[in-house]
Amino acid sequence: MFFHPLDFLIIIAFGLSLWAQFRVKGNFKKYAGVYASSGLTGAEIARNLLDQNGLYDVPVEHIRGSLTDHYDPMRKTVRLSDSVYGSQSIAAVSVAAHEVGHAIQHSEAYGALVLRHKMFPIVNFTSGIAPFLLLGGFLLGSLNLIGLGIIFFSAVVAFQLVTLPVEFNASSRAKQLMISEGYITNAEERGVSKVLNAAALTYVAAALISLLQLFKFIAIFSQGNRE
Repeated sequence: MFFHPLDFLIIIAFGLSLWAQFRVKGNFKKYAGVYASSGLTGAEIARNLLDQNGLYDVPVEHIRGSLTDHYDPMRKTVRLSDSVYGSQSIAAVSVAAHEVGHAIQHSEAYGALVLRHKMFPIVNFTSGIAPFLLLGGFLLGSLNLIGLGIIFFSAVVAFQLVTLPVEFNASSRAKQLMISEGYITNAEERGVSKVLNAAALTYVAAALISLLQLFKFIAIFSQGNRE
């Protein structure tokens, strides 16, 4: 009952996701050993870019862990991990600038980010319920439960799709900001792009997996209605 032809594509998408994660770690490790010519740390780059964009009230904090970097929209805070905060590497300044990109998006009320924030409370609920509805629907042979599960899961997929332009835009802003402010040279642009593009690919892979799973559930639901 659980097998479907789309499972082949889902397996391929999972493979893409694993490859993307491998690229993120590989590129970060590679460029973590390449020092940026600016001589500034990730924290210093983030602070400078925030100030240059008028975001003096957005603090830059250190957070433990590896690749745990993020922008907290609730507290309006950029948080940088162990390998980014005090590092002067290409990888560190790239990640730091990316998180600043999110802070700037927030300050400008960037459309996709605003939508993503509004969707979060709903998705936080539906993401926890959808798997149980779908599993229960398949086990009990209940099309009503499957249909409800599809509706809830659709919200999760929509959230992931909205996340894509948010992440790509933040990376684009990061690169443009560092170039315009002279924090990276032309020779360093390639490394910055590799670090940022690899990270963005993980979001693409995750959205693709969820989208294919949604198509699978809809196909099963449609087939059940015809029988």
